[in-house]
Amino acid sequence: MECRVLSVQSHVVRGYVGNKSATFPLQVLGFEVDSINSVQFSNHTGYAHWKGQVLTAEELNVLYEGIKLNEVNHYDYILTGYSRDTSFLEVVVDIIHELKKANPNLVYVCDPVMGDHGAMYVPENLLPVYRDKVVPLADILTPNQFEAELLTGRKINTESDAFEVMDLLHKMGPETVVLTSTDLPSKRGDQFLVALGSQKTVKPDGTNSSQKICMDIPKVDAVFVGTGDLFAAMLLAWTHHHPKDLKAACEKTVSVMHHVIKRTIAYANELAGPGKRPSPAQLELRMVQSKADIENPAIVVEAKVLQKS
Repeated sequence: MECRVLSVQSHVVRGYVGNKSATFPLQVLGFEVDSINSVQFSNHTGYAHWKGQVLTAEELNVLYEGIKLNEVNHYDYILTGYSRDTSFLEVVVDIIHELKKANPNLVYVCDPVMGDHGAMYVPENLLPVYRDKVVPLADILTPNQFEAELLTGRKINTESDAFEVMDLLHKMGPETVVLTSTDLPSKRGDQFLVALGSQKTVKPDGTNSSQKICMDIPKVDAVFVGTGDLFAAMLLAWTHHHPKDLKAACEKTVSVMHHVIKRTIAYANELAGPGKRPSPAQLELRMVQSKADIENPAIVVEAKVLQKS
């Protein structure tokens, strides 16, 4: 059965971020991907220079109108990432409403990109749009700790705080929530990052089942761009293959990330030379070179099931 994804994200000419980070891996895993590029930049904004264009809400509407007029607006998944304009996000919301009406089984994967480490890098007026309009439509949500705290108005200091926040997010709409990174201490030491997941599903007999998981992810000492976009795309793919098993989906997702990042850092360090920090250009994800790992990742990070019912 053919699976078609509408992905609304940024685009760069050079490198891997947004749609460039999501499209190739999804295609490799057999998905048809229709991309709407929210921006078209020369490269990501971590470089010294960048140039480009931003798609307006009106232009987004025009593109969608064209798809609709040809009656090819049937999708199985929607994937959205970085957006920095409320009117653009409002049009995205309208499109999702319409597509969900046309296909009630459509799954919306939302990465609510707003900030990290206590600072917002989008305008603050996006928060109420995400909280009140976007998140209630989402089926799968991939915030980091800071974004989850913003959406719920609750701070996370402990693991139980994190699961309370995820329960609040479930109540807002999404049945699957993955906190892609947290500041919680890992039991395996400070070289590991803690990610947490929670899934609530309804069984055929109408009863609810839930699964809560925890992952310790090895840290890498470098700044990568496009990894969050890759994470959301891979979670889409692997939850499609493991719809009721968050543990398996997250293990495959995180393992793909690990292989891509390891290959990237090895290549970047080699290019930079001994003792030198790699440049943003050298740290572009080694996506094409990781094709085999994307298709069939060796599991290197195991998820612990903390609670199952």
